[in-house]
Amino acid sequence: MLLPKAKKEGRLNIEAYLRRINYTGPTEPSVRTLRELHVAHLLRVPFENLDNHLGRTIVLEEDKLVSKIVNQLRGGVCYELNGAFAGLLRELGFDVAMLSAGVARAEGGFDPPFDHMTLMVRLEERWLADVGFGDSFREPLLLDSRDEQTQNGEAYRLVDAEDDHLILERREAETWKPQYRFTLQPYELSAFAEMCRYHQTSPDSPFTQRRTCSLATAEGRITVTGMRLIVTDRGEREERELGTHKEWIAALRKDFGIELERTRH
Repeated sequence: MLLPKAKKEGRLNIEAYLRRINYTGPTEPSVRTLRELHVAHLLRVPFENLDNHLGRTIVLEEDKLVSKIVNQLRGGVCYELNGAFAGLLRELGFDVAMLSAGVARAEGGFDPPFDHMTLMVRLEERWLADVGFGDSFREPLLLDSRDEQTQNGEAYRLVDAEDDHLILERREAETWKPQYRFTLQPYELSAFAEMCRYHQTSPDSPFTQRRTCSLATAEGRITVTGMRLIVTDRGEREERELGTHKEWIAALRKDFGIELERTRH
């Protein structure tokens, strides 16, 4: 079935976007709406960097980001996913700000600002929303709480750090591990353009080193990274090698709904 175009009379087409994420719940700006939209987006729109490996340039303009997700039935990297989601939320009447974040490094420390985009949504309370980080929180987190926030058997917390930064941490076993740090300074989409170019062109970027596509499922996650298919379900993990390019294309179609030939520019 063809979806209506993502743009209608110069505005984001809410109906088309909601159909893309299979969302039929409430749309008034509320905590419930935000929570349900956030989960629906994560379950339908994958994190993927395939355009990096297809020679296609990511342009940080809202209409292009939304069109890729809605019309082309694709996913994207954080700038695309959170940039488009912010546009949807604004069109529904939410107060949304784009925030700059640096992802935690395995060896310690954090990547530079604008390495990642996350979102702040202001309702009666402020919420952290993020549909572009891959395996992380499913529902928005209370931004001004420093308590442990538990969801789906996972625990997260926000920690105050130096220079007005906050650090998002996730508990793994008995250890709290940082995911990224950020400030509450709002930015326009264009502010992320330089780091977006870096992740498309630098051999040091993880996005140029390996193609990845990953989607949350009701009970876990499914990921294709390189030529390996990884499925987690209720804590159980299975992996298998995709032997040919044809198998890889078939996995994208079956598990993520991505038809690369259909989205050729």
